[in-house]
Amino acid sequence: MSTMVYPREEKLDKLSQEEIISNTKLVMQGLEALKNEHNSILHSLLETIKCLKKDEEANLVHEKSNLLRKSVEMIELGLGEAQVMMALSNHLNAVESEKQKLRAQVRRLCQENQWLRDELANTQQKLQRSEQTVAQLEEEKKHLEFMNQLKKYDEDVSPSEEKEGESAKDSLDDLFPNEEEEHGPGLPHQHSSAVAAAQQGGYEIPARLRTLHNLVIQYASQGRYEVAVPLCKQALEDLEKTSGHDHPDVATMLNILALVYRDQNKYKEAAHLLNDALSIREKTLGKDHPAVAATLNNLAVLYGKRGKYKEAEPLCKRALEIREKVLGKDHPDVAKQLNNLALLCQNQGKYDEVEYYYCRALEIYESCLGPDDPNVAKTKNNLASCYLKQGKYKDAEVLYKEILTRAHVKEFGSVDDEHKPIWMHAEEREEMSKSKHRDSAPYAEYGGWYKACKVSSPTVNTTLRNLGALYRRQGKLEAAETLEECAVRSRRQVTPEGLS
Repeated sequence: MSTMVYPREEKLDKLSQEEIISNTKLVMQGLEALKNEHNSILHSLLETIKCLKKDEEANLVHEKSNLLRKSVEMIELGLGEAQVMMALSNHLNAVESEKQKLRAQVRRLCQENQWLRDELANTQQKLQRSEQTVAQLEEEKKHLEFMNQLKKYDEDVSPSEEKEGESAKDSLDDLFPNEEEEHGPGLPHQHSSAVAAAQQGGYEIPARLRTLHNLVIQYASQGRYEVAVPLCKQALEDLEKTSGHDHPDVATMLNILALVYRDQNKYKEAAHLLNDALSIREKTLGKDHPAVAATLNNLAVLYGKRGKYKEAEPLCKRALEIREKVLGKDHPDVAKQLNNLALLCQNQGKYDEVEYYYCRALEIYESCLGPDDPNVAKTKNNLASCYLKQGKYKDAEVLYKEILTRAHVKEFGSVDDEHKPIWMHAEEREEMSKSKHRDSAPYAEYGGWYKACKVSSPTVNTTLRNLGALYRRQGKLEAAETLEECAVRSRRQVTPEGLS
């Protein structure tokens, strides 16, 4: 009989996969040979049984044949196990092959990811350069607009003549400053509305909306509403799918889209969106949240632009109540809301209320921000405008002189014989002209205030023109010409950087 050779047991745990497979094949060959040998012996025994006649010998042969059959069955079982091991080996090889393919794919994806990162970095650099170019072009545009305005003054169009051609109602663009923080001078109107959405009255734009919001600002400032509006609508749809309709981020996006519509004069659509945003913010943030006040103010602005002053007034008052409750009655944001409410009442002829709101706003600005804050001069200018509408010319004149005197003190530190406010020089020239001793000396000899101060503030420049118009109404032509000349010269001194 052939003999089976098995590997030593102590070496089995040290064999590699290839060695295990090789040994398994050897064992299978041995088992096959042993099986064939057993089958041959069994066949010989069966032939012997046929020839034997004695019962005892036949029984003995039968027992041997049964043992051989059991041995053959065990051999076949071993062969089956060996075949299972071979199949398992093939399966492991296939798995390893697939693993190698996956690793190759991972390496390729890593390379593609790195390439995409590089492309993104290059694209961001290009975008930054493009934004810088756009900003530079905006500055050039502002400078050209400024130079064009100077040409209008060179054509001897006096401020009083311009005022006579204006509507009796205040311009709504000036009437309602944009939401919360006023935009810097020189920004396009569309861009300022987008900035309004960004600040949201104390409700910061969420991080996931910030990039989209900046894109909307860019497109709206370029007048590309065909891009800005679908962008907002798609973002709104995505937010409603992920967060649900009643979510603060949805209200923020509704507010942004409403302001874009407002810039397009689509007031009906804007009002619908703002009312929806107001409802969401009241549900999610509470009725006394600053964001609710911001939305109420935006809605009041919208109604004001449509001439619906009565509908706008209660909204503005409610926004004021919220800000007083949350921020306190002496907060600068409360003063801004008072300014809006005063301008709104002014268009309804409610001058007593207008004076009250302006005076209260003035007290807040002076106590919180100081007398030199630009908002103080703006509020005084607005209050003076209210006085003019009522025929209170003396009260308006006092406010205009206070603004110009404060600008002078801020520049020179005091008022004395050598450093007088410009309105004092104007009245001195008026007196000289009446006494027929008009000084023909150049204006510079009357003081260099207009040169030193440079009147970079549009409010001070407006005050010069308004007081000049008031002097003309009073028949003080020489004083009016002095202030108007100063206003024109001061505008020419303002550089493009000063307008940014």
